[in-house]
Amino acid sequence: MTQRQFPRPKDLLPLVKFKKPDFNAKRRRLRAALTIEDLRAIAKRRTPRAAFDYTEGAAEAELSLARARQAFKDIEFHPAILRDVSKLDTGWDVLGRRTELPFGIAPTGFTRMMHTEGERAGAAAAAAAGIPFALSTMGTTPIEDVAEAGGALGRNWFQLYMWKDRDRSMALVDRAAAAGFDTLLVTVDVPVAGARLRDKRNGFAIPPELTARTFFDMAKHPNWWFDMLTTEPLSFASLSRWSGTVAELLNTMFDPTVDYEDLAWIKQQWPGKVVVKGVQTVADAKRLADMGVDGITLSNHGGRQLDRAPIPFHLLPEVVREVGKDTEVHVDTGIMSGADIVACIALGARFTMIGRAYLYGLMAGGREGVDRAIAILKEELERTMKLLGVASLEELEPGHVTQLQRLIPR
Repeated sequence: MTQRQFPRPKDLLPLVKFKKPDFNAKRRRLRAALTIEDLRAIAKRRTPRAAFDYTEGAAEAELSLARARQAFKDIEFHPAILRDVSKLDTGWDVLGRRTELPFGIAPTGFTRMMHTEGERAGAAAAAAAGIPFALSTMGTTPIEDVAEAGGALGRNWFQLYMWKDRDRSMALVDRAAAAGFDTLLVTVDVPVAGARLRDKRNGFAIPPELTARTFFDMAKHPNWWFDMLTTEPLSFASLSRWSGTVAELLNTMFDPTVDYEDLAWIKQQWPGKVVVKGVQTVADAKRLADMGVDGITLSNHGGRQLDRAPIPFHLLPEVVREVGKDTEVHVDTGIMSGADIVACIALGARFTMIGRAYLYGLMAGGREGVDRAIAILKEELERTMKLLGVASLEELEPGHVTQLQRLIPR
């Protein structure tokens, strides 16, 4: 029979521990975020619906994005045991230079809509972590300011959309080269804009319109609106001001006639590395490799262009088999954890890119939020590698991963 007694004060005292109070609300919020999904929840509370949905949303029924994320959920890992993982190396060379982690920040348009620190926060956080930052043609911070934000440690890539006005396109390329950007990320999956229905339903416009609905939203998100209205006006850094939706802007500016000859011409103009982003078939990957591009990025644009597009993670093994010896293969779309990144590397990717995961951190807390997003992914990546029994990225191999498949062609 259990004998009970009243606890004695001297027995309780070692259990009583009072934490020093932290009066910094932002720091408390970010410290409590343990996953990218936690950052997403904070971002959703703190950001107006139209801006959050611009980040969160995808094209039409949003099947491409859902399937890409499900593909990562359908991973089965195969760990090795009794391996020395006391020392871990999470970096290697990407496009001829070392990166401390096998992921970087993807190009995102209109980033200052998510938080007024915008691309400056992303570039500074990436530089501090030793990873690349990619600036979008549709970015909201000038090329030169992004280079300054990254400082001497920064490694910046410039993402190019080819416009109908070729001279303006190449003027941006020249500015990026002059600012020290080392890689041109040519995005090729936007001959026209995808149907981003959330933006249409929300009446999302550039710049934000002040309507009765807007003033109601101000009461729910006063800090966001205060920052928005007391800092430099929102506009695309590379363009003149635009009044309308993002889709209307894309359809007005972007050139649907761009072909492989145009890509070869662009490659000749750029002095650094060239990566083609938006590759979705093995045949296109092989043709690009034959052209001599330095890398390809398997991507369906985060599900924001063609709905029901191929799942980049599913394409990865076959593309690596066909072109991986000659051309670096990168992956984006759907990555929400460090384990997702490990799976990509194991199946042959040299590099991965995060878009929404970065923006959730930005919306949750500006520069500190981006730092937290990178830290979360790094912690998850390191833990997954150790549990798999690998001490370096080079040790990851296809045998560590099985892609469980739900969608099987008939």
